[in-house]
Amino acid sequence: MKITGAAAIVKCLLEQNATTVFGYPGGQIIDLFDALYCEPEITQILTAHEQGAAHAAEGFARATGKVGVVIATSGPGATNLVTGIADAYLDSIPLVAITGNVPVPLLGRDSFQEVDIAGITMPITKHNIIVKNPDDLVNAVRRAFRIARSDRPGPVLVDVPKNVQQALVEYSPAPIAPPRVPPAQADIDDAAALVDGAQRPVIYAGGGCISSDASAELLAFAERIKAPVATSVMGLSAIPSSSRYCAGLIGMHGHASVAALLGKSDLVIAVGARFSDRVVGDRSKFCRNAAILHIDIDAAEINKNVRSDANIRGDIKSVLARLTARVKPKHDDAMLLLNAELKAAHALPPCRGKLSPRTIIKYVSDNAGDAVIATDVGQHQMWVAQGYEFRAPRTFITSGGLGTMGFGMGAAIGAAIGSGKRAVLFTGDGSFHMNLNELSTATRLGIPLTVFVFDNRTLGMVRQWQTLFYSGRYSSTDLDGNKTDFVKVAEAFGAKGFRLTCDGDVPDIAGKALTSDGVTVIDCVIDKDEFVLPMIPPGKSMTDIITDISQTQTKKDKRK
Repeated sequence: MKITGAAAIVKCLLEQNATTVFGYPGGQIIDLFDALYCEPEITQILTAHEQGAAHAAEGFARATGKVGVVIATSGPGATNLVTGIADAYLDSIPLVAITGNVPVPLLGRDSFQEVDIAGITMPITKHNIIVKNPDDLVNAVRRAFRIARSDRPGPVLVDVPKNVQQALVEYSPAPIAPPRVPPAQADIDDAAALVDGAQRPVIYAGGGCISSDASAELLAFAERIKAPVATSVMGLSAIPSSSRYCAGLIGMHGHASVAALLGKSDLVIAVGARFSDRVVGDRSKFCRNAAILHIDIDAAEINKNVRSDANIRGDIKSVLARLTARVKPKHDDAMLLLNAELKAAHALPPCRGKLSPRTIIKYVSDNAGDAVIATDVGQHQMWVAQGYEFRAPRTFITSGGLGTMGFGMGAAIGAAIGSGKRAVLFTGDGSFHMNLNELSTATRLGIPLTVFVFDNRTLGMVRQWQTLFYSGRYSSTDLDGNKTDFVKVAEAFGAKGFRLTCDGDVPDIAGKALTSDGVTVIDCVIDKDEFVLPMIPPGKSMTDIITDISQTQTKKDKRK
């Protein structure tokens, strides 16, 4: 059957069960949008900006485990996707980006809205291709989906010139190609021997546990070897926060109890984690008294940042199942008891202002039910990571590796659409200024979305670093001159707006917001010097953790 290239792309989307797509039209992609208009089984989500569309496709993928799809035109439309593609690449999110381009005869001639988007995105995609031959189009789209979901997931870009969209191509249905999952390529027995010989094991779980849908296997493994589980930011929600096996957050803004626990460990079992700088700090001092077992699907991650004593390359879900069956069950609860003791001894430091971010987060955690929680990037993100009680996987949607301010609104919209549940977005006034245009998308679609803006009139995380490490030189940080009224902004977009100024009003106002239909925005006025603690200074080790601002020499110098 011969159909236009645009219609063939639509057929491939249906074939791949991609029935929701996000995007923004334009001249060089208009043929694909015309073909989508004729296909009622595919829902098109029009956003306010292409970057919002990319983050929405990410949020959809993060919340569902499916491949997210984003579509944009050539030139600025395509380049506006770059941050979202890079974000998906750093966090291993399956994403297919389809861009239009000028007709093939006009490529390389500086044509209107021409850009080499394949060249631009080469370092931030698993694979990309510009389809110059119409006969290659169908296989290119199918291959994009297979690559996006195979092995370590990630983004793939398919650039389709306008004349290829208009050309007649041969299409015949084909089944979905199963993702490639590499077999375990290391000796399970060696890894099991290392686990069996350990007396004080701790599991360090990363985002691979989420992408592999391995939460049940992770908990079963932890139960068999009686090991507490510390999670990276990307690993949050892999294990219920209420579980006795949950140790908490590891890393720069991780729990002090986790830092102490790792210091007592003789074996760290990294599962679907990559030992990033925000976790290990000074690599030469990371868990020097513990052996390292590294389990990951990506061979490139093994021994890249931290040397391992044993490793297994393979899909986390299947490897954990095999390893659990192989290791000897442990009956000593010593590490679990130690975990409980350390958590009790190292409570999170209280906030000091009239309105505490921790009070808001705890109220939402206790009352938001099965809502999907999204964040932008900054202090609010770390407060949520430290304090929210996650109950199920894929309920924490955040930008981990790239740390993208402006990620949250699009991601929350995509997560709400994908999950069919209310989304709650925690953001800061700095981040919200980058993406509040997507309120128009959320209100137009009637998305059940509650937005808490932690409004401290400053770029909080940058200010915190400037206080701690730059002697209080607040260069381009404070936003005191900002006159934005977020309540009026919400109402201007057709949402409901509230303002919070003290802890006592949280149950009333947050309660109304969480039970209201549609979109609500809460302006949460907090102190600009409310810091996220604990904190391990950049490049330092867990023994250098700061739990109180008075520990820093910077503050003493500032008093002088």
